[in-house]
Amino acid sequence: MLHGIQPPRRFSDLKKTSFTTYKTPLFLGGLIVGCFLLGVLFAGSFITRENPDQTSIAKDATPQPTPMDRKMVKGTIQPGETITSLFADLFSPQQIHILTQSSKSVFPLSKLCAGQPYELCLINGNFNSFVYDIDREEQLVVRQENDGFTVTKVPIAYTVQTDLVTGVINSSLFEAVVTSGESEVLAISLADIFAWDVDFIRDIQSGDSFEAVVEKRFREGSPAGYGRILAARFTNQGQAYNAYLFKDGDQPAAYYDENGRSLRKAFLKAPLSFSRISSGFNMRRLHPITKKVRPHPAIDYAAPSGTPIKTVADGTVTFAAFKRYNGNCVKIRHPGGWETMYNHMSRFGRGVKKGTRVRQGQLIGYVGTTGRSTGPHLDFRMYKNGIAVNPLKIKSPPSAPVSRKHLDGFKQTVVQLAARLNGIELIQTAQLGHGSQIFEQAEGTRTN
Repeated sequence: MLHGIQPPRRFSDLKKTSFTTYKTPLFLGGLIVGCFLLGVLFAGSFITRENPDQTSIAKDATPQPTPMDRKMVKGTIQPGETITSLFADLFSPQQIHILTQSSKSVFPLSKLCAGQPYELCLINGNFNSFVYDIDREEQLVVRQENDGFTVTKVPIAYTVQTDLVTGVINSSLFEAVVTSGESEVLAISLADIFAWDVDFIRDIQSGDSFEAVVEKRFREGSPAGYGRILAARFTNQGQAYNAYLFKDGDQPAAYYDENGRSLRKAFLKAPLSFSRISSGFNMRRLHPITKKVRPHPAIDYAAPSGTPIKTVADGTVTFAAFKRYNGNCVKIRHPGGWETMYNHMSRFGRGVKKGTRVRQGQLIGYVGTTGRSTGPHLDFRMYKNGIAVNPLKIKSPPSAPVSRKHLDGFKQTVVQLAARLNGIELIQTAQLGHGSQIFEQAEGTRTN
């Protein structure tokens, strides 16, 4: 009977209520803990996954080398410009002094010449190197190292192509060379080669001709003038004069004829390459200014003012100054009792003064009209033991021929170059620089 009695409803409701009340907090607490654990696991997984990128970021944070800013500045030396003014923004006066001293034994920087090209290299705005063309053959190279400088001279690197140049004269060699498409510089070089045998002022006739095997230079792909004339032929009044460039042992390279005889002689035929004779050697000439008959022991060469004048032989300058009637005058003493005199110059050549030794063909002055003169010309005189002689009648002995030791090598050279003068040409290119040469050869015929 007692077993059939159900508890009062209030106890039943109380029991149910009590159970539910305790169960809810436990559930919420478990949920929070679970979420926390899941959060920890998720965060750990996230951190693990993100570590590679963090390493990459760390690596990216490592300081990188500064990019090199290389700048090349090309220019030419301006009149009045010095190494001090050129480098004023780059070096202190003390550094420029150190540079000047370092360069003195290689090439004095005081000799920078207006018009010569240079190239300045800057890295990140700082000096790296300076390259200056001393002449057509050599460059001065300056580099900074530690607290000082290294200064050297190096050959200019050219690509050289050999061409056969030909022409026929109508009025002058100068005109014929230019007409053939070449520079007047080549005409002067050809005249210098044959200056001992041909007087290009008096002897030239229409129909004369020339052939020359010439080196043409290229620098960075652009024409850069002429190199050597390897061989040349000049036909004057039916007579052919040949010239072959050959280095006889330790002697400087020189020109010889086909038999090995030197083209160089004691005296040049004339002190000017191109001009005309306006007055000859005459011991009873009517002077154009005084109108009196007086001796004129000279040859007058009419030429434009500024035309270069060359000494006709090796010697020593004994006088270089102004004289009342002779104007700017140079006298040169030569071996064997010879003396030459050059009058009415507009100015003297660089370094020409009393006591200076000069070489045959060296520039000693320029045509002018100083002193007693009616116009631009050179009054040229020659004396033998103090007695005036006619320069046009002098027989000049040649220099030494090719030595027997090297005669066979010379003959082989003549065979090759003579073939090229005749139109069978080996087109040759060479990269010249630092003692290395690369040749590419092909047979063909090329004339201008």
